[in-house]
Amino acid sequence: MYTYKPISFYIIVFALTWAFWIPAAFVPEEYRMPLMLLGLFVPAATSMTAVLTSKNTALKADLQAKLVGAFRVKPLVVTMAVLSFFGIIAASILLSTLAGQSLGQFSFVEGFSFSIGGNSALLTIVLAALLEELGWRGYAEDAIASCHSWWTESVIFGILWALWHLPLFFVEETYHYNILQQSPLFMVNFFVAIMPLGFIVTWVYVKNERSIFACMIFHFFVNLLQEKVAMTQITKCVETLVLFAVAAVVVTTNKDLFFEKRHIGRLLEDAYWKRGQMANEQG
Repeated sequence: MYTYKPISFYIIVFALTWAFWIPAAFVPEEYRMPLMLLGLFVPAATSMTAVLTSKNTALKADLQAKLVGAFRVKPLVVTMAVLSFFGIIAASILLSTLAGQSLGQFSFVEGFSFSIGGNSALLTIVLAALLEELGWRGYAEDAIASCHSWWTESVIFGILWALWHLPLFFVEETYHYNILQQSPLFMVNFFVAIMPLGFIVTWVYVKNERSIFACMIFHFFVNLLQEKVAMTQITKCVETLVLFAVAAVVVTTNKDLFFEKRHIGRLLEDAYWKRGQMANEQG
């Protein structure tokens, strides 16, 4: 039986990521992008290292199934999640008009709100979705859920996920740096918004039989829409309230998913049983 090591995992991830991102705030522009990318790779690299050096066959098989097990992806769930985020943005823009914001936000910006060293921001968004999900869903989220309900896991992970981004607010030309320059309120809003978003991603993850690929799809659309839709930062503060409302609906309509504790200590065992059941059905 494998025992997850969440504390050591997160210590390593934070230490290594910040070891790259903190210096990125002080080096010349030409060195900034390599440091940013190295930091972005850390969760995925740490996750892969934790699994592949574990000498545990079940853990390795579970990672493989989460990555390439196409049967895990529920297209309807993923589609609902993506469409829901479109709805969240639309509702946020409409509500923001009460605060004097324009309906002109129902449009796409020409470029992106940031670029680092002249490199493609779209590439950064794609890499962020792929690498973060490989790291967070490859090991990090399961490490917490191995001893907590998915509700408690979502709270803990949401806090850690938010704090992980902290150095980016001091690296010039990043999205995070730009919003901090506008107002510290927008920085606070970024951290707060991650909490309800974490519950929604957990729902996507668990409903898709812990599929990493499903979370990559959702994460990509979230990042893309946040960048391309012409929302103001005031509207993104409104969006945080809408996210909390949607997260509340997701939790209350999926109480068993979030509050059951049957999976605690049995994540790998349950995954092994489901793989065997699927193999028998296909046979």
